[in-house]
Amino acid sequence: MAQYFQIHPKDPQPRLIRRSVEIVREGSLIVYPTDSAYAFGCRMDNKEGLERIRRIRQLDEDHNFTLVCIDVSQISIFAKINNEAFRLIKSLTPGPFTFILPATRETPRRLQHPKRKTIGIRLPDNPITMALASELQEPLFSSTLILPGADEALADPEDIRRRLEKVVDLIIDAGVIVYEPTTIVGFMGDQPEILRQGKGVVGTLQ
Repeated sequence: MAQYFQIHPKDPQPRLIRRSVEIVREGSLIVYPTDSAYAFGCRMDNKEGLERIRRIRQLDEDHNFTLVCIDVSQISIFAKINNEAFRLIKSLTPGPFTFILPATRETPRRLQHPKRKTIGIRLPDNPITMALASELQEPLFSSTLILPGADEALADPEDIRRRLEKVVDLIIDAGVIVYEPTTIVGFMGDQPEILRQGKGVVGTLQ
């Protein structure tokens, strides 16, 4: 049965953030809030956590997973960033964007897209997310909480608790978060491009 923490969405309680990160470090799978939706999260080296997410969401091998990072310096360890990408990411973060970048050797292969060798990167504008990432001191492996057959992420933590309390280890309740998908920006070619227009607005790209 999952533990259930109610954490203030704007002023997260340090004690609950520390305990949440302890649970993540123990190899657990959590549900936590971001600026666009609730998401699953675990340590990036947690192979079982990754497989649990795959089973719950019924994902195939082509799914793009995401690392939630604390800053651009941490991103550069796991993704290749040229000067243009650095400037654009710096100007848009923290915010509701997912950046698809070529993975470095530091990124485990199981987290990369199997064909393109890319990784999704996020720096969400959410106090709880950033507090978790800061306390963890490593990227949080993440996947939006969209269940099989659904088009949107679950928004109500009570609904999440009712449906997932037996299959995850911790649910962080930060109130209702209406699903607004991130804008996905790809950096695989010569120029960055918007792969999906979502909540985030990039005035310089089409």
